[in-house]
Amino acid sequence: MGVPGGFSMNNKAFSLKSLELDCARQTEAIVEVLREQVLKRFKKRGAVVALSGGIDSSVVGALCVRAFGKERVLGLLMPERDSSAETLRLSSLVSDHLEVPTVLEDISHILDVVGCYRRRDEAIRSVAPEYGPGFKCKIVLPGVCEDERYRIFSLVVQSPEGVQAKARLTPSAYLGIVAATNFKQRTRKMLEYYHADRLNYAATGTPNRQEYDQGFFVKLGDGAADIKPIAHLYKTQVYQMAQYLGIPEEIRTRPPTTDTYSMSQSQEEFYFSLPYEKMDLCLYGKNHGIALGEVAAAAGLTEDQVIRVYQDIDAKRKATRYLHTPPVLVEKVEEIAL
Repeated sequence: MGVPGGFSMNNKAFSLKSLELDCARQTEAIVEVLREQVLKRFKKRGAVVALSGGIDSSVVGALCVRAFGKERVLGLLMPERDSSAETLRLSSLVSDHLEVPTVLEDISHILDVVGCYRRRDEAIRSVAPEYGPGFKCKIVLPGVCEDERYRIFSLVVQSPEGVQAKARLTPSAYLGIVAATNFKQRTRKMLEYYHADRLNYAATGTPNRQEYDQGFFVKLGDGAADIKPIAHLYKTQVYQMAQYLGIPEEIRTRPPTTDTYSMSQSQEEFYFSLPYEKMDLCLYGKNHGIALGEVAAAAGLTEDQVIRVYQDIDAKRKATRYLHTPPVLVEKVEEIAL
């Protein structure tokens, strides 16, 4: 069963208005799919939603409440040592607003035991030897529209005194840091499935179209789910849905963040390298064959910059194809019809 797009395309110039949704229709369609798949196909009683305090998980939580009722939606709050001080407050704000039962799972101890922080710090010190207790860090990527042929991740570290330093990451350091921090998403999903199994609920995924298309998720971490209700919606459309569904204004006006590293960090500087509104316009324009000049005018970019964005979209699709790939079988195993 497909979910209708609800776009209001017309003969006017291409702009963010071209991505406007009929939110009532979209909500009805998503709720119908949730009920059909979770209740009838999966034979589950409700849904578990990991609430981060961000816009995407808030919208998924609200949609699940509409589909199953607030008594059959469990909100999981899973902060850890590096989480923003605002994370728990904002995720609690959402759960209180939705009036869903919640479970608080501080995952810091689990991450400590499996060596998440130790392994990450070892990789960091390979390029920033001064990194130690009390330091903070984040990974950043140059803007996609900058005139730079190759964009390489850099590490930013901040001393306890607030002094910042930046170092270009070697491939081994980058992979080591990412591999260690991926423990966070995989630990959260492990607990999400524990509670889903305990309650006979489905586990939800919260990626929007940007994240799903561009591989901004961890395989078998936040990429794992029984159902992903908003993966077809562009980020700006998720904000439209949030307003329609009555998500608290503080959540709706908060910039998207990663909340993975100890320093505050936007999704733009970590991965997309472009504000989400501009990214939506470029991604939609590329997907729908909109004229290059129209996309450039709508996004406030030059045509050359849009071409660089398109090249980056293609590169990320190619590099993250593995994340979408199911386990490979040597021979096809026929499914048994029920």
